[in-house]
Amino acid sequence: MRTMALDFGKRRIGVAVTDPTGILAQPLETIHRSSADTDTHLRRIAEIVAQYDVGRIVVGLPLHLDGRHGREADEARAFGEAVARRTKVAVEFLDERWTTLEAKRVLRETGSRKRERVDPIAAAILLRAYIEGRGA
Repeated sequence: MRTMALDFGKRRIGVAVTDPTGILAQPLETIHRSSADTDTHLRRIAEIVAQYDVGRIVVGLPLHLDGRHGREADEARAFGEAVARRTKVAVEFLDERWTTLEAKRVLRETGSRKRERVDPIAAAILLRAYIEGRGA
């Protein structure tokens, strides 16, 4: 069963999926969000779930540095709940405080300047942490 990770943001959602064995995390794409059309990004997520036969979804939870939940974490939870309703796939949440910073570091180290790659790489880092946390 594949697992998908979503790095939720106000303007973009990074997407990563595991390989069919559920062991390797692979960055997939960036979904651009529109405040005018809230259904487009949910529709695209549902398409990915069907295309890759995703059985589990992990959404990054942006906690404060001290671990407290704030407005962004509440928005990520509401987003995850909407994804679960739309896809009929269980959604779990995982602390993602450092994923974007690590993704930017990876891009710097590889010499890439493509901003659109940050979000799926952050999702892959989140997914890798999830896999490692489950003992895979």
